[in-house]
Amino acid sequence: MKLIYAIVSSDDSSSVSGALTQNGFFATKLASTGGFLMAGNTTFLICTEDENVDRVISIIADHSKKRKQMVSSSAGYGLGSYTPFPVEVTVGGATIIVTDVQRFEKL
Repeated sequence: MKLIYAIVSSDDSSSVSGALTQNGFFATKLASTGGFLMAGNTTFLICTEDENVDRVISIIADHSKKRKQMVSSSAGYGLGSYTPFPVEVTVGGATIIVTDVQRFEKL
């Protein structure tokens, strides 16, 4: 038995959730915030049998795509002040962690 932590962009949350449900996987959704962009994420907790881990990861990958986005950044020019300017960053995709589960009960 494995526990999959999948952190995806909130923009992809509904698509990932729907695809997991359609494929018979149950997930707990937690609202979370990324540390770099301070943007909204959703963390899914999915407990499944070992043989289903690759299928779950495939579903998440198919429904959480990376994309480019412009965000404001602050940089100093040595003048004692900071001027915000846009920077292109890659957002989206998924961060996935798989751990062993010693015991699982659904009551």
